[in-house]
Amino acid sequence: MSHAGRQSIRIEERPIVVSPNKTVSSIWAIPDAYGSHRTAVVVAHGAGNDMSNPFLSYVHERLAERGWLSVKFNFPYKELGRKAPDRPAVLETTWRAVLAELRGDKALAPTRLFLSGKSMGGRIASQVVAAGEECDGLIFLGYPLHPAGQPEKLRSQHLAGITAPMFFIEGSRDPLCDLALLERELARLRTDVLVHVIEDGDHSFKLRKRNGRTEAEVWAEIVAVCDSWLREQTSQ
Repeated sequence: MSHAGRQSIRIEERPIVVSPNKTVSSIWAIPDAYGSHRTAVVVAHGAGNDMSNPFLSYVHERLAERGWLSVKFNFPYKELGRKAPDRPAVLETTWRAVLAELRGDKALAPTRLFLSGKSMGGRIASQVVAAGEECDGLIFLGYPLHPAGQPEKLRSQHLAGITAPMFFIEGSRDPLCDLALLERELARLRTDVLVHVIEDGDHSFKLRKRNGRTEAEVWAEIVAVCDSWLREQTSQ
């Protein structure tokens, strides 16, 4: 798959029915050359944001420009403008509905499918996969391994049930992910895992001013390593 330069993309807005009384919005970024490889990435937002979050939107569009069909969506609570996340069962059902919509599209159904998400969005994706949903890999944009200040309350037990490769992108100052604890937990897994650390980054990959790097540089690095990992996975 060639990634020379940026590809043109077209944007589609699509409602997705989660349940009889719940419908969420989604945006599909479809690259011109998608039909040559048919690999898709679905990206979910974090607990405090929706799919219009600037970082999430950047990742969504830039991955599409590199040739990957990219889908982002809202969870029901954000669709309604609420702050408190839905119950885990609703979040998981939403993920499944989005995947079913993508797989059921005769024109766009992928042959390779990767799940990704910022913080909560990625964690829920991993729970869905651990429960039996199939995918070719997961990308975590800041995995919330534990609540801030409570490293003993790990959210990693279910990861042992995942056989797909996993790619963790983590800030070195993330209060929700002690890197030493993450490495310890990942060492117990039987699947391929990779961790990429954003030095000085917090949970949102923001750096301290004295670091000198710009937000644009950090975001570009994240897209570049995601693209590289996806190319490695799809070349196997």
